[in-house]
Amino acid sequence: MCLICLCLPRLASCCLSAPSKTQYPIHMEEEQAVVKLPLIEAECSARLRISNIDYDQENGGVGSLNSAGARAPVETRSTPVLFVCTFAAACAAFTGGCLVSYTSPAESGIIADLSLTVTEYSFFGSIMTAGAMIGAVISGRMTDFIGRRLTLWILDIFYIVGWLAIIFAEGAWLLDLGRLSLGIGFGLTCYVGPAYLAEIIPKDIRGLLMSISQSMTGYGASLTFVIGSFVTWRSLAIIGCIPSLLLLLALFFIPESPRWLDYIENQRLQQNSDDNVLNLFRRKYLHIVIVGVGLMVVQASGGLYGFMFYMSEIFDSAGISSTLGFILVAVLQIPLIVLSAALIDKFGRRTLLMASATGQCLGCLLTGLSYFLQELDWWKEASPILALIGVLVYMGSYAFGMGGIPWIVVSEIFPINVKGSAGTLCNLVSSFCSWVVSYTFNYSFSWSPAGTFFIYAGICGFGVVFIAKLVPETKGRTLEEIHASLTRIMQ
Repeated sequence: MCLICLCLPRLASCCLSAPSKTQYPIHMEEEQAVVKLPLIEAECSARLRISNIDYDQENGGVGSLNSAGARAPVETRSTPVLFVCTFAAACAAFTGGCLVSYTSPAESGIIADLSLTVTEYSFFGSIMTAGAMIGAVISGRMTDFIGRRLTLWILDIFYIVGWLAIIFAEGAWLLDLGRLSLGIGFGLTCYVGPAYLAEIIPKDIRGLLMSISQSMTGYGASLTFVIGSFVTWRSLAIIGCIPSLLLLLALFFIPESPRWLDYIENQRLQQNSDDNVLNLFRRKYLHIVIVGVGLMVVQASGGLYGFMFYMSEIFDSAGISSTLGFILVAVLQIPLIVLSAALIDKFGRRTLLMASATGQCLGCLLTGLSYFLQELDWWKEASPILALIGVLVYMGSYAFGMGGIPWIVVSEIFPINVKGSAGTLCNLVSSFCSWVVSYTFNYSFSWSPAGTFFIYAGICGFGVVFIAKLVPETKGRTLEEIHASLTRIMQ
C-alpha cells in the first residue's frame, strides 16, 4: 500500500495547478446539474477541506471565491484527508484480492488437515461468488440508503467475521460460512469503494487515486499467492485479516461523500427519484447501461476466475512448479499495476482497457495453444513454457487495466440519481459471470483444456471491439460533465 504515498507529491501539485478551460456538450435536461457544480464542489471543500478545485479549473482560476469576491488561495490540507479516504478503499480492495486468490495456495493444506473431499473444497471455493452476488444485490440500495461511509463499516464487519470463521474452522461448515461472509463483503466492496472515491476526488487526480485503490486487489492476490507458498492456510487467513483491521481503523477518520449528502437533501425536498432498475432502461440511460454491463461481462467472463481459483491445477497440468508460477505472477503484476496508475490520467481509461483486453486475449491464446500441442503430442519440451508465458501475459494484462478500470468507469458514468440501481445491476452481472466461470471451469477444462482457453480468448477479443466502439473516455472531466455529455448522446 506504499503506492499511496508515492502519489502525494502529485496530489499536492494538482491542488495547486490550473489546467486550461475545456468545454463539453451539455444537454438542457442535465444543465441544472452542471450549474450546481460550484455548490457541489463548495460542499466538498467544506467537508473535505478541499478547495473548489474542479470549478476553479473550469474557470481558469487557482482558488475559490470568498464572500468579498476575492479569490482565496488553495488549501493543500486536503492531501491528508484524501490519503486516508484512498487508504480505506485500498484496504477493502486489498482484502478482496486476498480472499479471491486464497483458495489456490490453501487447497492442499485445507484438504489434508480437515479431510475434505474434492467436491467439498470446490463448494468452498465457489461459495464466495454466491456471497458476492448477495452483496451485489444489496450494495446499491444499501449505499444510497445509509451512505457510503456506513456501508464501508458493514462490509468490513463481513470481512472480519469471514476471516475469523476460516481461522478457527474445524470442519467444512465453518469454512463455508466464512467464505460466504467474505464474498458478501467483497460484493459490497466492488461497488462502494469506487463510488465513494469517484465522488470525493478532484477530477485531475481521480484516475490516479482510484487506480491505486483498485490495484490493491491485484496486490492482495499476488501477496496471497507468494505467502501462501510458504505458510499454512490458517496463517494465510490471519495475514488476510490484517487489511480488514487497518480498514476498521481508517473508518474513524474518513468523511461521508458530499455528493451523496447533496443527493439525500434533494430527495428530501423533492420526494422523487429515477433510482429503480426499470428506469435504467429509459432511452437517456440506455447507452451507459450497455457500457457498464458490457464492461462487467467482459471483465468477469474472460476467464479470470478460472485462472485465479485453479491456477495451481493449470500449472500442474502443464508440468510447472506451482510455487514458481505463483511467485512469477506476483512479481510481474507489481510493476504493471504501478505503470497503470501512472498512465491512467495521461492516456485515459479506454486506451488502457483496450491494451489490457488485447493482452488477455493473447495470454488465453498462448495457454490454449500449449494444451493443444500437448493433446497432439507435439513440441513437448516447449508446451509447459508456453503455458507459463500465457498465464503470465494474461495475469499481467489483467492487472494493467481490466482488473480495476472497469469499476472506475462504472463509478464515473452513472448519475447519482440512478447510481444505486445501476451499481447493483453491474455488480450482480459481474458476480453472476464470475460464478459461471468458476463453476464451469472444471467441466470445460475436462472437456478440452485448449478449447476452454480459446473460448476465453474469443471473449477477450470481443472486449477489445466493445471498448473501442462504445466505452467513453472520462479522464479530466467532473462527474457532472460526464453525466451531461453521456445522457445527451441518447436524446
